[in-house]
Order: sequence, then structure tokens, then C-alpha cells
Amino acid sequence: METSLTSEALILLYPGLERLQPVTQFYLTCSFLLSKDIINIYYPIIMKLSTLAIFAVIGSASAGRPSLSINVQDGNFADIGGLDPSLSWSGTTSTGEVDIDYGFEASARPTSDIASLPKNVWGKASTNLNGWGPSARAEFQGTDFTNAGIEVDANNEDVDLDLHLEASAGNGFSVNRVEATKRIDADGARVSINPRYNVETEEADVVLSYNKDGTSIELTASQDAQSVTLSRQIDDDNRVAPTLASNGDVSLEWERALGDDNSLTATLKPNDALNLEWKDSAWTANINMPIDGTDITGTNVSIKREVQF
Repeated sequence: METSLTSEALILLYPGLERLQPVTQFYLTCSFLLSKDIINIYYPIIMKLSTLAIFAVIGSASAGRPSLSINVQDGNFADIGGLDPSLSWSGTTSTGEVDIDYGFEASARPTSDIASLPKNVWGKASTNLNGWGPSARAEFQGTDFTNAGIEVDANNEDVDLDLHLEASAGNGFSVNRVEATKRIDADGARVSINPRYNVETEEADVVLSYNKDGTSIELTASQDAQSVTLSRQIDDDNRVAPTLASNGDVSLEWERALGDDNSLTATLKPNDALNLEWKDSAWTANINMPIDGTDITGTNVSIKREVQF
């Protein structure tokens, strides 16, 4: 006999939900219920996304060109393995009213152990259902096809509501995380409410954001910690965003637009680190400099290059 899940039923399953506000319980319950229906639709598809199924799709679908990613860590390597080259490939197909995306990522380093090359294989199914756009994505790590990471999403543009669920599937199906995002337009501003619940840790928080005329405020609050970020677009090329946390932590982010979607972003966390990210076309450089007081105690550099064939 099938039982209808309500907020009260969910509280029995996940006691941490009882500490949330009623509106948060409502959104998370809606997310769980709709995601449950979507899972019933997609679960057979998810469990069939094995290597054989995916490569059968690759053989008959429209696949894009492969992309090669080369990553240098700390600027130090003894051979091509130190470059950490990765090859990714994706494509699309459809069956009936269901669209299917698929792809894989593998290491491109020379080796005699072919089984060590695959990094992940994934597949995604999406469709439209009574005004909703549900989708389910399964990802297998390496060559272990007995366990899959599952992401279930549903969005409704008419009510401006997104639902998201993360789970794992193997011997059974286990829900790990559930959240909902509701957006509202009010007096020329964009307001969003994003309650989140971690089923594994029974921890819940909510993210509230307000955006108007180049200024945004984001408040993240849980029972034990709170933080607020104020972001201001100073001009067309510069944005600053300080963050204050209830535990006393402070950080400051500055983003400089360099044109053609290129940018330089610096994030300073006192007594922690200074992080720089420089995006220049297909190149991305990340520099991490740990800080102790006023001293920089080291430098970690990562450079990544995307190559399209």
C-alpha cells in the first residue's frame, strides 16, 4: 500500500527537519515529493546507464568534438603525467519525448593500465511534464559501475521554482541532499529563497538573496552559523564583494573584467590565503598564497588549458 508523504511524514524520516521554519518545510517537502515522482520515472533509465549502454548511445547519436584539458600543478612536473592531461567527450540523442545527454572523461596520460584511465562516465535524461522540466543525471566514477551518483532536478518557469535532489544508487537508493529555490520579482528587485537540507548530517540552512541595480545581498543562515555577502558592481569592469561571518571570519573579493569574457578575480581571507584566478580565453590560472599575519608562506600555482578539436 502506497503512503502519501507529508511534512509530518518527512519529519519522522529525517528528525532534523522539525527544527526548520514552516515555509522551509513546505519547500523541501514539495521538492522531496516531486523528486520522488521523477525518480519513479527515471530510475529504470538511471540504472541502465552502464558502460555498454552509454557507448551504444555514442555509436548512434550526435556526438560533439572531444575536448582536451591540460593542467599543471605548482609548475613542477617530471614527465607528461605531471601535466594531468584529460580527454572529455559528450553528445546528445533522444528517444520519444526524452532527451539524453551523455559523456565521459578519461586521463590522456600514456600507460599500460588502461583500466586506470577512465575518470567518470555520465548520462542525463530530461523531458517536459505538465509545465515542469524534470531531469535525472547519473555519474559513475572510474570503472566502478556498481555505484552511481544521482542528481534529480525539476524547474517550473511559470512559478519560478527549482527543485534539486542528490542521491546515490547501488545496492539501494539513498537520498543525500534536497533543496528548493523560489525566486520573486518585487519593486524592481530580484529576491530568491533557497532552503537546503543535508539528509546525511541532518543539517539545514537557508540562503536568501536580494539583487537590484547592480547591488546584491546574500544571507546564509543555519542554526549554528550565519554569513552575509554584499556585492556591488562599481562600474562595467569592477565588482567588489566583502563577506562577514558570525564566527568573525572576513573575506574580500574583487573581480576585474578584462574584455571578451576574460577576468581576474582576487579573494583575500586575512590569516588564511590570497587567491587569484585569471581567465584568459581557453587558459585558466589559479594562484593560492597562504598567509600568516602579514607574511606570505608559500605559493601554489595551477594552470589549465582547454583544447577543442
